[in-house]
Amino acid sequence: MDAVKGADGVFVLDTGSTDDSVKLLEEAGATVNTEVFSPFRFDVARNRSLELAGDADLYVCLDLDEVPEPGWRNALEQAYAQNPQANRFTYRYVWSKNPDGSDGVVFWADKIHKKGFHWRAPVHEVLAPDKGIQSVTASVYGLQITHYPDHKKSRASYLPLLELAAKEDPQDDRTAHYLGREYMYAKRYKDAIRELTRHLSLPSAVWRDERAASMRYISTCYSALGDKTEATAWALRAVAESPDTREPYLRLARAFYEIGNFAGVLYACTTALSITHRKLSYITEPDAWGAPLHDLLSIAYYHFGQYKKAAGAARTALSFGDDERIAANLKLFENK
Repeated sequence: MDAVKGADGVFVLDTGSTDDSVKLLEEAGATVNTEVFSPFRFDVARNRSLELAGDADLYVCLDLDEVPEPGWRNALEQAYAQNPQANRFTYRYVWSKNPDGSDGVVFWADKIHKKGFHWRAPVHEVLAPDKGIQSVTASVYGLQITHYPDHKKSRASYLPLLELAAKEDPQDDRTAHYLGREYMYAKRYKDAIRELTRHLSLPSAVWRDERAASMRYISTCYSALGDKTEATAWALRAVAESPDTREPYLRLARAFYEIGNFAGVLYACTTALSITHRKLSYITEPDAWGAPLHDLLSIAYYHFGQYKKAAGAARTALSFGDDERIAANLKLFENK
């Protein structure tokens, strides 16, 4: 509420909180409505919240764990004035923070819009233009919204809602990708492989980075199932699909490590680290830009007797944060 004091109005739809959220929000100046939806769907709830917000030039959709950084309104007003034809605005979105406080997953989000839009999909909902409206997007430079996720929060509702979304629109590639990923998180590895393979078969699944993500998730699932051959094969496919992103190479390095192919680990890590441009999309993962590649590289160097290089890579890995295992490895490499 402190972060959005510059807004002309703050409207909150509470869908069943059991703490003091409503009281605290109202005391801070928000207009709060409480409605329980059964069965719950994110698109229905968001569309209702949009109705309750009433008439406005611009709508900024926020969850309670999302904070606009200072200067957000000025940046938004400038973009609004400079792009009169635009009815939808993108901005820098920090989805997560690393342990050292640096930005983790970062991408451009698009939850700011004028009238003429509605929300679609039971979960991982997206903005869609109303019938007869053409979406025209402009970027808001200088506007950042930071997400502070509660990692203890249950994901139990996501899977059934994603299954519902896939049933409602089986040809939607985005839903298929998210559903397969959710099966992986739930350790339903065979279901994940099936759904992610289906994602790759859909005619609309053409975004190479997302396709590569599905491939490396399939690789991860095969690793969990103990099939190292398929895990390596799918990691190689992911690299071929998106050779200019680090994430597939990290999955490949892990797959090579599992089979003891340290020449492969060396190749995958050094190639990944030669990629210095980090794409701003939700496909990027902090691990690929943190310690793991340097850690695996140090182990590969060690196996080839290159102890000084191994120690250097281990020191770099430790620069991302303390890790007892990596510290122990560093001591071993230095003694060698």
